[in-house]
Amino acid sequence: MTTNTTAPVALVTGATAGFGTAITHKLVKDGYRVIATGRRMERLQALANELGEAVLPLQLDVSDKSAVRALPASLPAGWQEVDVLVNNAGLALGLEKAWETNVDDWETMIATNISGIVETTRALLPGMVSRNRGHLIFLGSTAGRYPYPGSNVYGASKAFVDRFTQNLRSDLLGKSIRVTNVAPGLCGGSEFSLVRLKDENKADAVYENTSPLTPEDIANTVSWIVGCPAHMNVNYIEMMPTCQAAAGLAVDRTMG
Repeated sequence: MTTNTTAPVALVTGATAGFGTAITHKLVKDGYRVIATGRRMERLQALANELGEAVLPLQLDVSDKSAVRALPASLPAGWQEVDVLVNNAGLALGLEKAWETNVDDWETMIATNISGIVETTRALLPGMVSRNRGHLIFLGSTAGRYPYPGSNVYGASKAFVDRFTQNLRSDLLGKSIRVTNVAPGLCGGSEFSLVRLKDENKADAVYENTSPLTPEDIANTVSWIVGCPAHMNVNYIEMMPTCQAAAGLAVDRTMG
């Protein structure tokens, strides 16, 4: 099948697994050409082999500032006008209390979840502004709104996503550029818990006896948001599986 070279272009970070892979599949189905980025080139190439010329695999580590800043100029002809940026790349590391955690894990989360989205946004936003069109999608988390033990820097990084998207909307008032924070709760079918806990049994236990959200649920949500009328901006959308709810405030009864 011949790819439509006039089709809109989306760039998805963290496309090697989970949400990013599912979003790439869905956007291609919706008629987009997708620049699929991530650190593991073999997975990106497999995605391109599966989906055809509508996918451009591009190795990119969003925590590498030099690589991200060079990104716009490095894109091949026909792929340089990015209409949708999906800032999906991110991770959580550990569930230790703040005084017990590995500070290197904190630094990695900050470099990816905060600096990574700042850099990719700053790299591609000027082009959107000059064309006066575009959509910035950010994968936040319910952890950015609801605290829980061990979430410390991870939750704070997702709270940053929430405030960053709102401030971007303020900056972009009067421009035809949309900004959305997608904030999922418990979601299976990805590498998230395995990366966080570094133990397959512990990761599996996170979803035991639950019916969590799936990467396809997230991809379908992104598809709907992008497909909304151009005059409509979805500022923030939060979703949880029905087996999950905010737990409320915790009270310690041993200190009285």
